Amino acid sequence: MPYMPDLIVQGSQPQFRWRRTLLPDQPIVLGRTCGNWSIPWDPQISRQHATVRWTEGSLEVQQRDEASNPVYFNGRPRSQFSLRPNQHFVIGDTTFTLVDAKVRVAVQVPRPDDQQTFTTDFLQSIRFRHADQRIDVLSRLPGIIARANNDHELFVQLVNLLLSGVPRADAAALVRLRGGHTPDSNVEVLHWDHRDTATAAFTPSAGLIREALQQSQSIVHVWNGPTKQTGFTQSESFDWAFCTPLVGASCRNWAFYLTGSMDSTAAPTSQTPLHEFQDDVKFTELAASTLSNLREVRRSERLNQFFSPAVIDVLAGQDPDDILAPREVDVSVLFCDLRGFARHSEQESGNLLGLLNRVSDALGVMTGEILQQGGVIGDFHGDAAMGFWGWPLEQPDSALRACRAALAIQQNFAAAAQEDRQHALSGFRVGIGIASGRAVAGKIGTIDQVKVTVFGPVVNLASRLETLTKNLRTPVLIDEQTAQSIRSVSATTGIRLRRVARVCPTGLTTPLDVCELLPSGNGFPELTDEHIACYETALSAFEEGEWTRAIELLHHLPATDQVKDFLTVYIAQHNRTPPAGWDRVIRL
Repeated sequence: MPYMPDLIVQGSQPQFRWRRTLLPDQPIVLGRTCGNWSIPWDPQISRQHATVRWTEGSLEVQQRDEASNPVYFNGRPRSQFSLRPNQHFVIGDTTFTLVDAKVRVAVQVPRPDDQQTFTTDFLQSIRFRHADQRIDVLSRLPGIIARANNDHELFVQLVNLLLSGVPRADAAALVRLRGGHTPDSNVEVLHWDHRDTATAAFTPSAGLIREALQQSQSIVHVWNGPTKQTGFTQSESFDWAFCTPLVGASCRNWAFYLTGSMDSTAAPTSQTPLHEFQDDVKFTELAASTLSNLREVRRSERLNQFFSPAVIDVLAGQDPDDILAPREVDVSVLFCDLRGFARHSEQESGNLLGLLNRVSDALGVMTGEILQQGGVIGDFHGDAAMGFWGWPLEQPDSALRACRAALAIQQNFAAAAQEDRQHALSGFRVGIGIASGRAVAGKIGTIDQVKVTVFGPVVNLASRLETLTKNLRTPVLIDEQTAQSIRSVSATTGIRLRRVARVCPTGLTTPLDVCELLPSGNGFPELTDEHIACYETALSAFEEGEWTRAIELLHHLPATDQVKDFLTVYIAQHNRTPPAGWDRVIRL
């Protein structure tokens, strides 16, 4: 992995600070309005002031044309220059320092000279000595979480907040323990910062982190002078560190780690006054508790985008990253397309916002029924929605759930067609395709944007079936695997099926047996069970090449049955005579 230094930006106040890693050969714009690389506190810095790029061991700095104030390097204004590690440049009241700093978790460390465990109950019982200052810092936490567009940016801001709230700390870090609390578990430093830009390394104690997480309590360690030879979180005459665990499923095995030196003006004593850390630990615990609670809310919001409340209840207490991890599963996939959008867009060209609201309502009906049946909202494609079942929880009845969702969606749109034209769904119809099979389901994307979806041939098949509803003139088509699942439970569910035909869609070489999904006879009395049996008898005659008999049987079906019309037209187009080499397949 290529070496990557950090850029530390420090303004006139301690809270005006951040530290970020520079990626090789990636141009970065610095200024007051530059996303994660913004310096919003300094009015002397332009909106986009300078471009920097780490390449071949140096940071290339170029002042931008729109910058109104100079960039100072080595005390002189420079428009272009190269920066080496441990060098800095200045814009306005802000210093930009390039640091070559390493982080290494120390496994073998000396025993502390003093140790104190602070229980949550004890910390809640004591009063802050500087409450106003601490609460002011804590009040920034909700905004930090709301504005952070990815986890790394959140980590950067959290470490800055810790350094602002604990003035005695020289360094702060957000750490995570992987593999439980065993001696060989791995401590990962998610982000860290040190007030002294000249400090080349940061070495937190793995033992302290494990102990605090194992006990679920804040623990303070203090070492005296001789430990300076160990290279372990020490400076000056006294050295200290404390670790505060975070609680909750969204922060499992996370902790805040702070370290620093005792006041150099204090006389060394054999007993360090550990009660001096009470305020610092209480502040850190409040920050940890607030962060955990806010991340739990954010976690629920993330899951609510994709899962039904019933699924979320089952998943409670689990890590979202584990829940959303892609894996191979058996799924049923539903594609639902909104019909009539193009026509309405022409008719309502003067009220596009109103049309957009109607389409949003229509998509809301689709997603609402998918979630109602315990499905996952997989994706949106313009005016179409995709949902699936069988992940993150195994659902043996996934095909039945998908079919129930499809029938409920169809019923909603059919009911709207009976109402007045002011109804949001009035004038819209749907085409739905459902297929079942093996696929990979989970989250994909970057740290900035993630979506949950499903991959595999079954997804393409569901999409093909949705498109075929136009050709076969039916609202809902399902594949044979889904049909087999429904046939085994149709007697108790009331759901009915009609085998429509064996077709080969454009672009495919393998024929498909497709079935129409129908509600119960009470829900759709226009087509009785006798009608369905008559059609399937006609289909059998059609496949056997007895097209005249097939036409006679099809004439017994209701005039409103458009599926019958598809087969009738196909026979008529071929003059009631099967083509040479007839193999029972309708090629589209």
